Amino acid sequence: MPSNGYFIDWDGNMRSTGDPGGGYECEVDTVARYVAIMGKGGALMHEATYYKTIEDVSKAGIKATLVPGSHPWGRKADGF
Repeated sequence: MPSNGYFIDWDGNMRSTGDPGGGYECEVDTVARYVAIMGKGGALMHEATYYKTIEDVSKAGIKATLVPGSHPWGRKADGF
């Protein structure tokens, strides 16, 4: 089970490690502050920095909107 926390996806959205959406799962290393977003077949789809709280994201100077897992990954303009 992934550690509760947050990461920034490739579109600049903030997502929960517990509900990344898109059928993806997160592998989290809280010590290294690393999130591996894995596809259904086990392929690495995205790498990101782990943030324990939303406040930690803000402290890092990142302005991102928290989106639910139901929010699609990618943009229609990119073919998603």
